Amino acid sequence: MNDPLIVGIGEILWDVLPEGKKLGGAPSNFAYHVSQLGLASCVASAIGGDALGQEAAGTLDGKRVTHLLQRVDFPTGTVQVELDARGVPRYDIRTGVAWDNIPYTDALDALAERTRAVCFGSLAQRSPVSRETIARFLDRMPDDGDRYRIFDINLRQDFYTKEVIERSLDKCNVLKINDEELVIVNRLFGYPGIDLQDTCRTLIARYGLRYLILTLGANGSYVFPQHGEASFCETPKVEVADTVGAGDSFTAGFCSALLRGKTMREAHRLAVDVSAYVCTQHGAMPVLPESLKKRLE
Repeated sequence: MNDPLIVGIGEILWDVLPEGKKLGGAPSNFAYHVSQLGLASCVASAIGGDALGQEAAGTLDGKRVTHLLQRVDFPTGTVQVELDARGVPRYDIRTGVAWDNIPYTDALDALAERTRAVCFGSLAQRSPVSRETIARFLDRMPDDGDRYRIFDINLRQDFYTKEVIERSLDKCNVLKINDEELVIVNRLFGYPGIDLQDTCRTLIARYGLRYLILTLGANGSYVFPQHGEASFCETPKVEVADTVGAGDSFTAGFCSALLRGKTMREAHRLAVDVSAYVCTQHGAMPVLPESLKKRLE
């Protein structure tokens, strides 16, 4: 673990789906797909000293994903997932779990120093312990202008506040958000009646973002750069198994491509194609086809 890493920090949990449980949580989904695309990645989170925690670590080992999973005196996280007729998930997220209590340790501090890009969200910041740990991690990352701090906002249930969102926007340089979440941010920040694209430009200017990614489900996605024209990609028409983890794979594809020296447009195209493939599979961590992996060789 001496090379620069791409880190997913925050929740790790078991998604309990109709067909059984699958390891999930946005940070682990993100890190897994980054590793599939050929970059060194790491999951930073916390697990309990229980069978589910041991199985989580073993599952990541089996998928060859490096991890820093600290054991704490809380149960490993679980989420009950129900899918509607279109395969869109609804989550019932258990509280008071291990990833709510991620401690900031010397090992995490050392990891931050070697992190080239990090992806974090709002969900793991619902508790003060993990919120402070994530903030310290972001502050500890070197600030050399060539590192990505990606806030994949992931608003879930009522586990977010305006203060958490604003603090995260202050610390990130890339924001990924969907159209429904952007409407919520519009309301929280008092931008009523503003066109969604205008809101994106407002957020870029206010928080100095390098990129803002706006996903619109079946209606496509945009990537807005700090300067210049936005990129738009249509969403491929595929037979959807479920959409669990699709957004995390999108973020992984975009980040990985940028770090491989691809253009914003190339990174956007790969992200869309990776996400579309994940939608055709059950669960958040399917094996990607070689045709996608080879695009970054």
